[in-house]
Amino acid sequence: MIHSSKLFSSAAIAAVSAACFGAAPAMAQMTDDVANAVSGPSVGPIIVTAQRREENIQDVPLSVTAIDDDALTAINSSGQDVRALSGRVPSLVVESSFGRTFPRFYIRGLGNTDFDLNASQPVSLVYDDVVLENPILKGFPIFDMQQVEVLRGPQGTLFGRNTPAGIVKFDTVEPGDTLDGFARISYGRFNAVNMEAAVGGPLSDRISLRLSGLYQRQDDYIDNVLPAGRQNDAFGGYDEYAFRLQAAFDVTDDFEILLTGQLRDLDGTARIFRANNFTRGAPGLNQNFDRFNVSTDGQNEQEVETQNIAARLTWDLGPVSLISVTSYWHGESTSVGDVDGGFGASFLPPNLTGPGVIPFTAETRDSVPDLDQFTQELRIASNGGGPLSYQFGIFYFDESLSILSENYSTLGDPLNPPGGVNIVVAQQQESEAFGLFGSLTYALTDDLRVSGGLRYNDDQRDFVVVRSQDTQFPVFLQNPLGTVTRQVSDDTITWDVSLTHEINDDVNVYARVARGYRAPSIQGRILFPPATATPLEDGVSVGQSETITSYEAGIKTIFMDGRARANLSGFIYDLDNAQLTAVGGNVNANRLINADNVRGYGFELDTQFAVTDYFFVTGSLSYNHTQIRDDDLTTAACGAVRVDTFPNVSLCTILDPIVTPAAPFSAAIVNIDGNSLPQAPRWIANFTARYEIPVGDGDIYIFTDWAYRSRINFFLYDTVEFQDETQLEGGIRVGYQTDRYEFAAFVRNITNDTSAVSGIDFNNLTAMVNEPRVWGVSAGFTF
Repeated sequence: MIHSSKLFSSAAIAAVSAACFGAAPAMAQMTDDVANAVSGPSVGPIIVTAQRREENIQDVPLSVTAIDDDALTAINSSGQDVRALSGRVPSLVVESSFGRTFPRFYIRGLGNTDFDLNASQPVSLVYDDVVLENPILKGFPIFDMQQVEVLRGPQGTLFGRNTPAGIVKFDTVEPGDTLDGFARISYGRFNAVNMEAAVGGPLSDRISLRLSGLYQRQDDYIDNVLPAGRQNDAFGGYDEYAFRLQAAFDVTDDFEILLTGQLRDLDGTARIFRANNFTRGAPGLNQNFDRFNVSTDGQNEQEVETQNIAARLTWDLGPVSLISVTSYWHGESTSVGDVDGGFGASFLPPNLTGPGVIPFTAETRDSVPDLDQFTQELRIASNGGGPLSYQFGIFYFDESLSILSENYSTLGDPLNPPGGVNIVVAQQQESEAFGLFGSLTYALTDDLRVSGGLRYNDDQRDFVVVRSQDTQFPVFLQNPLGTVTRQVSDDTITWDVSLTHEINDDVNVYARVARGYRAPSIQGRILFPPATATPLEDGVSVGQSETITSYEAGIKTIFMDGRARANLSGFIYDLDNAQLTAVGGNVNANRLINADNVRGYGFELDTQFAVTDYFFVTGSLSYNHTQIRDDDLTTAACGAVRVDTFPNVSLCTILDPIVTPAAPFSAAIVNIDGNSLPQAPRWIANFTARYEIPVGDGDIYIFTDWAYRSRINFFLYDTVEFQDETQLEGGIRVGYQTDRYEFAAFVRNITNDTSAVSGIDFNNLTAMVNEPRVWGVSAGFTF
């Protein structure tokens, strides 16, 4: 029998995490020795691999939060994808204009609103020591996880390119030497079913396997209301599964091989765009918004298939280990959405267009016919013993990416023949990267350690875009038809230096300086007048390399006889030649620009408190201030249209200085110097609490979690409409849990918070919103 009255040891801590829907820092499993030495409740140690080796989180000289599989399982029980991590740890935001694919990550305000499928992001995802570069790979489902770590600040030394903001690191459960496994199932609102299971164990003294899988599905629940009639339950559903098979071989006592194969298949609804759900001159969603109804005359569907094979080889050579990680990913995807979010167009009779004014119809399909990513890393790491520890390695990355974008008007537009004007943009991108890195830590005394690392990065990208148009319609297509090529390359040095001082067994302080880098990138979607004051002759934009220098200091403490933890970090950074994406404008352009500088500063606080044997609370808080610093930087604001019912004005209320006023079908050009970055809330806060009552062989528990974020802008420019003031989502879970079984009922977004999370600005005042309130029941067992 397991009771929390024993202490918050491994089982009780796992129970806490199992109830967590929010992502308070994970309670890592305590060793038997530690558990036996502790009397009463304890927060326990958290073991992380943020520096590519196992360490107590209190000893790591950077801001990091860990989330274990139990917390992630609780999130999955309500059917959410990786976006559920947004706001659940300090300084982290995740959003998407595609839905369950193409998540965009932001850490400390740094991210990328680019919606094209070759977008470069400053937050890197590392999955079992393998970087996932393309956005469709970053949406791979979270299941059977040992732990997820969010590392804030530049991580260029050990994790390489495109990590100036930080990384999100996923570590799966590996095959073990004992038979174990689990199965969980939940059923909820909208006939949502979520199933996750895993089984693993030895086949012989030297071979072990682990098979794990995830299945998630949900019915359509959003009605489509058109003049011709209502289509009930038209959108919002999905059907997704993923599997992973791992085989571990102890070839000798000193040589291990881990082979992995995994796949994903998703078929469902893409992002729902809601036409004119903002009102010009007023903040917040308007009376057109109805969570369960839209009015759209376009298509909406999404399919994604990805596969991966990987091999990790580890040789223990005594003083050092040699580690080789080889990985190959393949992917295909397609996603189509009615970008205008409404039906008809303003030149049609009033009863044939809406909601509100729809200047013209617009529908886009973005596809990845073929994605191939290959990575190879070879690393030498010291095995401890003595004051010096180190690791050195080489890294190679190769990606081949095909993108097909089709932009066309829907039926009902008399200016176009049936099928609409079809503009096809085919892009082919070939990328290569090479890295050479080293890192070492030296204990100057028993209480003082210094660490330093250096990495050489070399990147090259070749890009070809071919534009064609089925029906010639020059008003829309401004950039030339035909083929345009580009090539970018760069090489640079990234580094970090840190100092850690152990004041006593419970208090560590640290300081860190780091330099990070994002490789140059190319964007070729632009078909129309560009989204800045400077024209592009061939419609291809290039984002030059950006570099960041970050200064960080913190204190990490355990107090109240091990019952409480508080980790606090403060930072300031300068991002030079910052890569930004100017999206939208009058024609939904997507252009890369560089700002002279972005300055950011703030802090992160993680706390945990075992109040009693039966009561455990956590809290986290972050503050992020970002500012674009470039006197002459401009971008196009929201669209400007000319129709009888809508004067020649911008769709939105612009708050930035106007450089060039709007004209018919020509957006205003505005200066964005001094603006904050998009999707960068000043404040993120979390709170969780769990109370247990021992009953029989287990515990009845009540768990609640809350996540808050402050105001966000959706674009580089500032308006009254395209922002959201606050978001506060809470959840509750009540259940009964033993060491073998769990039964629970849950509610997510219990207050039914309704918040806009993004928008589209080129056609009308289009909104995208958060997930609705859901409830359900779940059951699971472990063995």
